[in-house]
Amino acid sequence: MGVSTYNSKSNKASKVRLNGKRIFFKNFLPSLESMGLIILLAFIHISCGPKHELPTPDPDNGGLILPKGFRALVVADSVGPTRHIAVSPEGFIYAKLRITTAEPGNLALRDTTGDGRVDMVVPFGDYPNDGTFATEMRIHNGYLYYSSEQVVYRQKLIPGKLLPEGKPEAIMTDHHPRQWHNAKSLAFDDQDGMYVTFSAPTNVCEDWTNHISNSSAHIPGEYPCTQLYDQAGIWKFNAKKPGQKQSDGKRFATGLRSVVGITWSKEDGQLYAVQHGRDYLYAHAPHLYTPWQNAILPAEEFVRIKEGDDFGWPYTYYDPFKKRRIVAPEYGGDGDRSPEGMTLASPLMGFPAHWAPNDLLFYQGDLFPEHYKNGAFVAFHGSTNRSPYPQGGYVVAFVPFENGQPSGNWEVFADGFVGTDTVADMSQAKYRPMGIAEGPDGSLYISESKNGKIWRITFDGDKNDFGDIELNEMERLKNKPHLKLLSEQEDNLSLRGAQDGKELYAIYCTACHQDNGLGEGEHYPPLAGSEWVIGPKDRLIKSVVNGLNEEIRVKGKTYNTIMPAFNFLSDEQVAAILNYVRSEYGKTEGGIREEEIRRLRERE
Repeated sequence: MGVSTYNSKSNKASKVRLNGKRIFFKNFLPSLESMGLIILLAFIHISCGPKHELPTPDPDNGGLILPKGFRALVVADSVGPTRHIAVSPEGFIYAKLRITTAEPGNLALRDTTGDGRVDMVVPFGDYPNDGTFATEMRIHNGYLYYSSEQVVYRQKLIPGKLLPEGKPEAIMTDHHPRQWHNAKSLAFDDQDGMYVTFSAPTNVCEDWTNHISNSSAHIPGEYPCTQLYDQAGIWKFNAKKPGQKQSDGKRFATGLRSVVGITWSKEDGQLYAVQHGRDYLYAHAPHLYTPWQNAILPAEEFVRIKEGDDFGWPYTYYDPFKKRRIVAPEYGGDGDRSPEGMTLASPLMGFPAHWAPNDLLFYQGDLFPEHYKNGAFVAFHGSTNRSPYPQGGYVVAFVPFENGQPSGNWEVFADGFVGTDTVADMSQAKYRPMGIAEGPDGSLYISESKNGKIWRITFDGDKNDFGDIELNEMERLKNKPHLKLLSEQEDNLSLRGAQDGKELYAIYCTACHQDNGLGEGEHYPPLAGSEWVIGPKDRLIKSVVNGLNEEIRVKGKTYNTIMPAFNFLSDEQVAAILNYVRSEYGKTEGGIREEEIRRLRERE
């Protein structure tokens, strides 16, 4: 057994290998090696029993803004890009990492000192953690369930033991290749039914083969949408049966574009989810929608799902202002027409557009005031594509419930994740809330996916005095740029005089291409060293002004994600962005002039 030093961003730790697994002990005693293997086994395998004493919160509540009476502490920091989390009856935390490496994709975290803060981090999971959408981590009937993009696994949890038993058991395998929106999120009913998300790999079932430039049907949709046959829905499986394929399950609901947050309510025995609405209304139909409408439409939907429900994707979207479904422009919609001849389910509530709701939890504990009992917490990962308007979300919200229905509007529960006043692009947000879990004492745990931080939220106020005053204080936060209803003129960042190429790049480009120009995974191509940046200027100008709706190759790799048109930018702004990109990421001279952009627009 070897011992070495592990350095994270914020603290130091001893690192031990036990049976081939790396174990991190933060601030551990220097005589660790002399204490021997038996001490390590004691830490990992001996139960101390659940402890329900509230830990001492951080003086600044870990940077979070919470209703009066709530307190928070950071229980783990810099552990890796954390997706969903689960908390065991002993208070052990299990985290799913968003990585695609040979390293295990799961972490087991434990507090061994009783101060509420994690000091043991054990990677585990002998399985391929393929894909950046690897998301799930849930506990059900004594088993730990988790997923890669294509496989749902489980391992047995033994009371008192930190690590689950045995090798991962494949419960369900998806036959589709790795693709966009490929998270396998899970919910379990009370009869071992397992509900698995099979999200659509496209935005709106686009039919590129029939793309007609400069026509009223700018981007037509495939009809009928073949993705509805075995994607864009929820399938039900047997949670206890290994080796299942999608064909072994039953389609439970359809017309759901992308669901990451899904759960079963024990209160009313129903399935609930929050789904991501479609994007690119302006890019696909600029004759019908403005950039402002593109930023505020459509709603992210909070839905109750009953067997056989159809939620209308890709043929419709939900307009939260008109409070009805609207026919998508790719299928002949005009921005106002309602669908005819379709029996479609409606959402319980429409959340603001593009906020990316990524987890959903109905609170069952008794630690919080009665207002929160059986209500729903929602983690919003935050938008990436509302330019030229501020990005929104990056918050944990709460929806009060009564008799299986929302009994009020959504509320701000935990804010403070963005760390800045205005988020022009996603990269500027300090944290992105991702996972929610309830601890055995009723504490609420929140994970975030950028820096690997996990918070634990408790309540130490007077539950009987909690009410409208505290809630109204949080309601005022909805005036912040990342939470407010956007004004078409006042909130348009491009109207605030930004002309510098670097500043404009930060507003419009970093959400996809990143501030270092290296792109993002399989989805957004790099600009640094790209032949598109140093190649023909007309091609580069067209990609910004007209967008890209086709498969391209960059540095030997294929990309087919849509790039929206930025034709609302002035010639001066386009030139500033492209000259900055060519200088910063192409290391090439030869400026792009405004008249070149103007002439290209005139020719198109």
